[in-house]
Amino acid sequence: MNRSVTPPQNCANCGAEIPRKALACPECGADERTGWRDVNPYDGVDFPEADAESQPQRAVNGLPWYWWAVGVALLAGLAMMVLRLR
Repeated sequence: MNRSVTPPQNCANCGAEIPRKALACPECGADERTGWRDVNPYDGVDFPEADAESQPQRAVNGLPWYWWAVGVALLAGLAMMVLRLR
């Protein structure tokens, strides 16, 4: 294979160090054909940071909402059984 482009020192896709004569990034597999660039095209784009505090909380008193739904359904079923026995 005739190589006209030498790989950059670090992969613009994942940031891994690339060996001098590598044909592709050893970490993510990026190469000249799939977009090996000297710079990442997404540098400078301000994507929002995702962290646990910014995610909506779907728990009540530490339990996920579906466990509360299961508890309410069980109590409703128990109440119906008691009413039928009377």
